[in-house]
Amino acid sequence: MSLLEVTDLRVSFSTADGVVHAVRGMSFSVDSGRTLGIVGESGSGKSVSTQTLMRLTPGAEVSGRALFEGEDLLTVSDKKMRELRGAEIAMIFQDPLSSLHPLYKVGWQIEELIKAHDPGTSKDQARKRAIEMLGLVGIPKPDRRVDDYPHQFSGGMRQRAMIAMALALNPKLLIADEPTTALDATVQAQILDLMRRLQSEFDTALIMITHDLGVIADMADEVLVMYGGKPAEYAGRRELYYRPHHPYTKGLLESIPSSASIHSRLKPIPGQPPSLINLPSGCVFHPRCEYAMDRCREDEPQLEAAGDGSDPTHRSACWLPHDAVGLDEATDEIRRRTAERGRTE
Repeated sequence: MSLLEVTDLRVSFSTADGVVHAVRGMSFSVDSGRTLGIVGESGSGKSVSTQTLMRLTPGAEVSGRALFEGEDLLTVSDKKMRELRGAEIAMIFQDPLSSLHPLYKVGWQIEELIKAHDPGTSKDQARKRAIEMLGLVGIPKPDRRVDDYPHQFSGGMRQRAMIAMALALNPKLLIADEPTTALDATVQAQILDLMRRLQSEFDTALIMITHDLGVIADMADEVLVMYGGKPAEYAGRRELYYRPHHPYTKGLLESIPSSASIHSRLKPIPGQPPSLINLPSGCVFHPRCEYAMDRCREDEPQLEAAGDGSDPTHRSACWLPHDAVGLDEATDEIRRRTAERGRTE
């Protein structure tokens, strides 16, 4: 059994405008020492899914199962969840300035986390651990900076402090929700390198949520592509980048700036993401898909095995032929079958 196994997770919110179907049937697993990348446009359900696992979506209607070491995170008691949150499962949020309390020193906040989960720890021991963790994540002069307030840290240092707090109790699972979005390229590279090093040292399982496929290329072992609250494609990193099957995945990859596109225009995905209140019929991506067929407008596809079998984890929710190797071969097969139909009619 994997460290975390999520099965058919569904999350919805009742609003004055209608029911928001934020997550619709999400399933994945992650093992110790492995990284799962969750990627997609804003509003695709990436953050809501992991916040639900942490029980941070009050008022939501939730169904499905999320087994962490055999215990269902969606049904365990509040007391048990408080014990797990921070100690066994930690989360790094997108904006560290809003996650760190502005009126308390950074070191004190790390110390309180340690003492809350291990009441037997003395104040001196907790302070020593806080200084150790700040030094581990690259904060200069941690014995002095431990007494600074969050506003005295730069953006990169605040994110490092959040990582120090998240890893203070050596959690088995770390969820990073857009941890480098607001940082410049140099600091971003330093943070990602730090997370890789600490993951290797502590054998931590990592879920990396981002819209940046460049970050996923650096970090992930497996990748889950989300669209309209639902998984569109799941595969190993190399399979997904070199042989994508779903047109949405192909569109994301084509929109990445590269050396080959310096003298040409980027190719954006046309249209807008769907409303999670009024979802399109059939495949939710069909209004934006250049390969859409009549079946796409009527029937909703489910994740099924795709590719040539070289990656047994590769699955795609698309009506294009699944036995083809990559999207180009799949569309060639569609054209061939259409031509054959035309000759026989």
